[in-house]
Amino acid sequence: MLTLAWPWVLLLIALPVLLQWRKPRGQSVDAPVLPVGHWLSDLPGVSRKGSAVPFWQRLLLLLMWVLLVIALARPQHVGEQVQMPVSGRDLMLVVDISPSMDEQDMVLQGRSINRLQAVKRVLDDFITRRQGDRLGLILFGTEPYVQAPLTFDLETLRTLLNEAGLGMAGRATAIGDAVGLATKRLRDRPQDQRVVVLLTDGANTAGEITPDKATEIAAAAGVRIYTIGIGAESMVQRGLLGSRRVNPSRDLDEDLLTRMAQQTGGEYFRARSLPELELIYESINRLEPIELEGKYYRPVTELYAWPAGLAVLLWLMLFLHRHAGQFASAGRRRTKEQTDVG
Repeated sequence: MLTLAWPWVLLLIALPVLLQWRKPRGQSVDAPVLPVGHWLSDLPGVSRKGSAVPFWQRLLLLLMWVLLVIALARPQHVGEQVQMPVSGRDLMLVVDISPSMDEQDMVLQGRSINRLQAVKRVLDDFITRRQGDRLGLILFGTEPYVQAPLTFDLETLRTLLNEAGLGMAGRATAIGDAVGLATKRLRDRPQDQRVVVLLTDGANTAGEITPDKATEIAAAAGVRIYTIGIGAESMVQRGLLGSRRVNPSRDLDEDLLTRMAQQTGGEYFRARSLPELELIYESINRLEPIELEGKYYRPVTELYAWPAGLAVLLWLMLFLHRHAGQFASAGRRRTKEQTDVG
């Protein structure tokens, strides 16, 4: 649909007619009269001697004026309604990157990978499927830090996650501080949209705030916490004296993670393998569906450049027509001069 942003500007089209109507009888003001040598005297429609502008040039000048006024009124093309996806969730991913996440007790296609590699692989797909949500990423060890604030730019979020390295945030595990930072980032967001997904493989061993206090603050702020404990319960460890079976997740504080989830209305999950971790994020997708609100907008394309450009083109044509004889005469003089010199 074609429309004008400022339709009242079209009243200016009548300005030349009003000026013509108001001119004194018997006085010719068909074109401005300027002294010879004035810097405006070569413009189309300007007279040096007061001679009238030819009728066809006046029509062309009027057409240029109309086009410029139309351009000033900002013609636009308004498209059909388009639905804008609006996030139903603000979801903060909180990932442990302490050195214990280097334990190679996850298996991918028959080969062992460490826990952080497994998390990156599963979260990559999880992030891709949350189109329409705002996601953020907090990494933590001894200290938590925001790797990515809440954003709709999921591609950048995935890149930042893949760049995370073990031990970047220290060698301890500050679960309470990480949850506190996530709550701080979410507390100004709409109620019922604040979600934290916390993944760790250990117990709280550092930080200024205890996990229970952080959970209390999160519950008061309406933040739901889904906790994930990652790590196999049994693996064969080879040594100089032979192989022995050990529990690589002996430091995991499941009671704490369960308590944190229950007190905030979330849920605790246990990921002993890569397939279990994948199923956990599938479950979170179901528990926290993307609820899109119906907001619409109409795309607007500005068209003022077309009438403005056509007006400039007509002016150039008129300018070249008026000076064509002068250009030809100058060319003939240069040719004659070159011939005489030769």
